[in-house]
Amino acid sequence: MKRWVGMLLAFGVLLGCLGWLGLPQPAMALGWNSISAAPTLAAVEPRNRADDKLATEFGKKIDLNNTNVRAFMDYPGLYPTLARKILENAPFDKVDDVLDMAGLSDRQISILKANLDKFTVSAPEDTFVEGGDRFNNGIYR
Repeated sequence: MKRWVGMLLAFGVLLGCLGWLGLPQPAMALGWNSISAAPTLAAVEPRNRADDKLATEFGKKIDLNNTNVRAFMDYPGLYPTLARKILENAPFDKVDDVLDMAGLSDRQISILKANLDKFTVSAPEDTFVEGGDRFNNGIYR
């Protein structure tokens, strides 16, 4: 009896899966010719303020006014202490202003000077700086 129920169950599962095996599904939507008459929206690429900012120098360098603390991880000596200090003192008007932060040691100043070419400054964008995501965006390695 158990064998008969098992076979019946297996047959039912197989029968239920026939739709997954490539049987054609009838399409009752618009005909093929009416699709070509519809306006095309594929030429318009959706963009937002974050995409626009990433297309500038911001996407290639560390923007001191908009980058979160994780961007500094790839540069020795900047993460986490110096990166946090930079974020707390932002916004900056120009890249060299980062050297004028209060409480920097000589070693920290030399680390910053060695990395000035990797920094850029742009106007703060709410998309990148609002909330606590700038200090902890919840992504860990």
